[in-house]
Amino acid sequence: QVHLVESGGGLVQAGGSLRLSCAASGSIFSINAMGWYRQAPGKQRELVAGITSDGRTNYADSVKGRFTISRANANNTMYLQMNSLKPEDTAVYYCNAVLTTTSQRFLNYWGQGTQVTVSS
Repeated sequence: QVHLVESGGGLVQAGGSLRLSCAASGSIFSINAMGWYRQAPGKQRELVAGITSDGRTNYADSVKGRFTISRANANNTMYLQMNSLKPEDTAVYYCNAVLTTTSQRFLNYWGQGTQVTVSS
């Protein structure tokens, strides 16, 4: 059993900042890659930022220069620092992990999501 738990969402004014965290726990052998996705009402889920086990990152064009993804491999935790937030960043943010379990299964897991609301 593997669990991904997000935290750090909330309500913030435009121009403000939030930091999201995602903690992975359970029967984890190794985490290959992690990422943050978001889904706004009426829209498809989209990739916000991703990070590999060796620290390579990629970002959606809409967040480049404003968001920073990072991870602490020692405790299987990932972060998303979000600065200069805009109303269009409002969405439910989901943590994703591609990992190998202790039983050597290669699986894709999702967190339950955390709401981010940016007011204008």
